Amino acid sequence: MSARETFSKWWRIAVLVLLVSVALYALFIPGGMFGSADDGPVGDANETETDDSLHNLVFGLDLDGGARISAPATGMTVDDVTLDHGGTPEQAQQAGSDLESTLRESFQSEYDDFQAADVTVRYHQGDDSYTVEVFNDNVSAAAFAETLSAEGHDVSESDVENRVTEETRSSMVSVITSKLNQAGLSGGQAYTTETLGGEHYIVAEAPGYTAEELRALLEQRGSIEVRAYVPDGNGSQENITLLQQEDFDNIEPAEYDNERNQHQVGVTLHDGPAAEFESQMNDIGFTTEGVEQCSIRQNADGNYDFSDSGDQWCLLTMSDGEVVSALGLDRGLATSMQSGEWKNNPRYNMVTGSGEGNEEAAQHAREISMNLQAGALDAPLDFGNAQVMSVQSSLGDQYKTDSVLIGLVAVFAVSGMVYVRYRDPRVALPMILTALSEVVILLGVAAAAEMAITLAHVAGFIAVVGTGVDDLVIIADEVMDEGAVSQARIFDNRFRKAFWTIGAAAATTIIAMSPLAVSSSLGDLQGFAIITILGVLIGVFVTRPAYGSILRKLLTSEE
Repeated sequence: MSARETFSKWWRIAVLVLLVSVALYALFIPGGMFGSADDGPVGDANETETDDSLHNLVFGLDLDGGARISAPATGMTVDDVTLDHGGTPEQAQQAGSDLESTLRESFQSEYDDFQAADVTVRYHQGDDSYTVEVFNDNVSAAAFAETLSAEGHDVSESDVENRVTEETRSSMVSVITSKLNQAGLSGGQAYTTETLGGEHYIVAEAPGYTAEELRALLEQRGSIEVRAYVPDGNGSQENITLLQQEDFDNIEPAEYDNERNQHQVGVTLHDGPAAEFESQMNDIGFTTEGVEQCSIRQNADGNYDFSDSGDQWCLLTMSDGEVVSALGLDRGLATSMQSGEWKNNPRYNMVTGSGEGNEEAAQHAREISMNLQAGALDAPLDFGNAQVMSVQSSLGDQYKTDSVLIGLVAVFAVSGMVYVRYRDPRVALPMILTALSEVVILLGVAAAAEMAITLAHVAGFIAVVGTGVDDLVIIADEVMDEGAVSQARIFDNRFRKAFWTIGAAAATTIIAMSPLAVSSSLGDLQGFAIITILGVLIGVFVTRPAYGSILRKLLTSEE
């Protein structure tokens, strides 16, 4: 037999063996397909321990225990705002940025708790219009409309809608997902859902977390600012915003510096903001008379006391509007800024406190590092209308055990029925092994993709076993029609006929499941549909053809 003929007879089985081998590697080799055994999450105290597991599967909320919070975003929106600009996309974007800055200053002068991230202006190039969003509970619809009207826009209170845009929700999902990853939550995920009434909810799932811990994580919008608290020249102090979230480039993990006895986060600025920051520090006198001239300290409650008399020159690190650090400017940093050299290497340490045992300062440093890397939530979540679900880890372990038992029962039940039907090990045994290989490949895909397996996925695996064996039965029945088949040519004709039936059934299943697979609003049903579709595709292109090749070799006498 030539090499070409050998390949044509065995390549389908070879592909099946190769995929099963790769799946086993992804499932059981430490680090899986794309990681390494010592990879670990960037640290939070609550990071999930997974390194001692015998496999690389990631379990979702149902099987690992944890919490799920579903809540709408808080915000107001005005659409179809028009602005005069030069006509180019760059000029249009700049006009939107200018309006955003103007509105921010106006709102901040009226509301003490108004943060820089509480207003967003988005440009829509298609219809040359802008959408303005405000994310602050203290701003009423009337005040929103009045502020826009004061800037020359014809806006009434009725034009203000109590919602946020799809772009905002998408950005929030991305930020929450990043926060969950930064916190070391294996299997954590975020997505959006829509109710029948058209209300949109943002859903966050965190295996291994309690509902209280997850809420604490989501309540942090993660808006980081650096402000200058300096004399205003009239005997009072003023706050000047120097740096915002988007100005930071490289963010280092939180650390404790033994030499300086301080908790800190090393940061680097983008080139443009770095030059502007250096210029502002020189212009307001921070690098000359303001060097090391900050005596603001925390009181017994842990809050910073700004009642001290005398001129203060403090750099304030703000997290969600709260002062987490108030420090003077280091003399070495001031000298570098005065000379204009600092902007060429714009790195400095955001210090949150001193003392190795200062857990509050350590926690602030971890939160700043996480929030700068993950980004800030565009809008706060409305926890007053939240839906909360919590699963204890012990219950999740029970679900895992039950899922394994159900899977074994399904396998033995199918095996028994197949053997009773055919009474021929040459037909029944390859059928069971082929069906099980399909599940192994699916589990390997889940491990490689770090898919968080839930009860819905388990239901999908069981459905794949059932539908897979159905297809294999169709093949066996067709090729053994009218008794045993000994000629390869007859076998091939019968197999092609069976395969057309299987292909049509597979196409019907994929079409039926596709709406569920692409609709994230259906939650767990999406996972069921995805596993079912993947199982059908693997069956049609890999396992069914391989089973046919095995039967051809076992049942026919031709080489």
